[in-house]
Amino acid sequence: MVSGNPISALPAPARRGECIVIVGAGLAGLFTALKLAPHPVVLISPHPLGEDASSSWAQGGIAAAVSEGDTPEAHARDTIRAGAGIVDERMAHLLASEAAERIEDLLQLGVPFDTDLEGKLQLSREAAHGARRIARVKGDLAGKAIMAAVKDAARKTTSIHVLEGMSAHALAMTGKRVSGVHLWPAASQGHGEAFTLPAKAVVLASGGAGQLYSVTTNPKSANGEGVAMAALAGATIADAEFVQFHPTALNIGRDPAPLATEALRGEGAVLVNGRGERYMTGVHDDAELAPRDVVARATFREVQAGRGAFIDCREAIGDTFPDTFPGLYEVCRSADIDPVREPIPIAPAAHYHMGGVLTDANGRTSVDGLWACGEVASTGTHGANRLASNSLLETVVFGARAAADIAGLSHHISPPRGRLTAPPGFNGSAQGGRQSGVSGDSLREVMTSCVGVVRTGAGLQDALPKLNALLHPDAPRPLLNRVLTAQFIAAAALLREESRGAQFRSDFPEARDVWRKRSYLTLSDVQAIVESSTEQSSANVIHAEFAR
Repeated sequence: MVSGNPISALPAPARRGECIVIVGAGLAGLFTALKLAPHPVVLISPHPLGEDASSSWAQGGIAAAVSEGDTPEAHARDTIRAGAGIVDERMAHLLASEAAERIEDLLQLGVPFDTDLEGKLQLSREAAHGARRIARVKGDLAGKAIMAAVKDAARKTTSIHVLEGMSAHALAMTGKRVSGVHLWPAASQGHGEAFTLPAKAVVLASGGAGQLYSVTTNPKSANGEGVAMAALAGATIADAEFVQFHPTALNIGRDPAPLATEALRGEGAVLVNGRGERYMTGVHDDAELAPRDVVARATFREVQAGRGAFIDCREAIGDTFPDTFPGLYEVCRSADIDPVREPIPIAPAAHYHMGGVLTDANGRTSVDGLWACGEVASTGTHGANRLASNSLLETVVFGARAAADIAGLSHHISPPRGRLTAPPGFNGSAQGGRQSGVSGDSLREVMTSCVGVVRTGAGLQDALPKLNALLHPDAPRPLLNRVLTAQFIAAAALLREESRGAQFRSDFPEARDVWRKRSYLTLSDVQAIVESSTEQSSANVIHAEFAR
């Protein structure tokens, strides 16, 4: 529990706003901080450093075209193809071309990637990749190992100051420029007086939004607040509708749901229903290695139909499972499942948000003073559907680029002067007068039922006023931020009247050329869409009552 003013314990330059503040201490935040050295950085972490970060849970690994016969151009082509027609191709080529250099950075930090007897990286293949290019650590421990190495390096870097036990729920402004952050003790949930930390520049590295859904592979910290904070400061949000659902989360009643890595299918594991029938062979030519959105919908159909869905590793992996995938084996055994001898129950789960705060190739947002990297950002690299194991890569590639951009500008950026303010709060028009009992459960239920794996216009129209009803004065600020991010996702999904990548509309089941483009929304755009949907919903209720 944080007591007193935690900012008073920081060095004087940080208190004066002479540092760069990074919101988030996952791989994006830590790597960016390391790349900014020796420029002084304050890293905001609600938890002990590195804990509860999505990056730690990444099982598959990190993609890079570093094997003989593979090329960055081929990697970029696979990325573009997986993105279903709306990838920013320049970004995809940039990502692939800088991958080898970032892998070398991680090796220098001591990440123990799997190697063969000659010391070369031992690479695996995952869905929609045309070659073996996934660097792993002991099969399924890449994220944990990478985070351990990066965290250790950050602890040893004197220019990095970590402020643990604090959460940022609002950006601080001077005029239209982001000039710091407003912080609360993490345990307070945004109640009480904020502490204001000024900054020369702010980097959002707050992670994804999986916790907006009832079933997710993401940790509690992946709650989407960063998108709302940026939007309230005036930033443009891009591609918000594209939420990737991982098709093989363990269906064992845990929150978050443990992940059955895609590498299992890369090694030959198959997907079967409760009758033992493979359900992907008639769905896609690549069967189990089809793009994630295709596999997720097929898995969703089996679960919805009551047949159940399972990943069967018995023949392809068998007795080697405990050594090949030790982390997953331990999770299975803790749930009384023996993956060597029985199929593992699975279900689709919210996994990765392709959308987020719009940035350029250097992490700059549309608001002065604010950069973003990692899952909270939308670079256009992923398009409508992220290619497997590109997420960790995007984090380090664009984290390094943001750091270089800020470092190049640092001598020209002055610490903020004058009073720092918070962006204006929500202009919520909650109706119905319900002023108590507000919790994240209602939000998660609405998102799962109306804005999930399969969407409809009617369901999305229904979701927006339901979400708006959660925006009232008794709700804590973190929940209000989460609701706003949920509204961005639902509004963008409603506008996109087609199915493309991770967005599937059963009322518009095909892709449409008119929507072969990225989406961009601001706070005022979403508020207008919500208002229109709320009016439509009220009209539908009146019509239904009249019909009775």
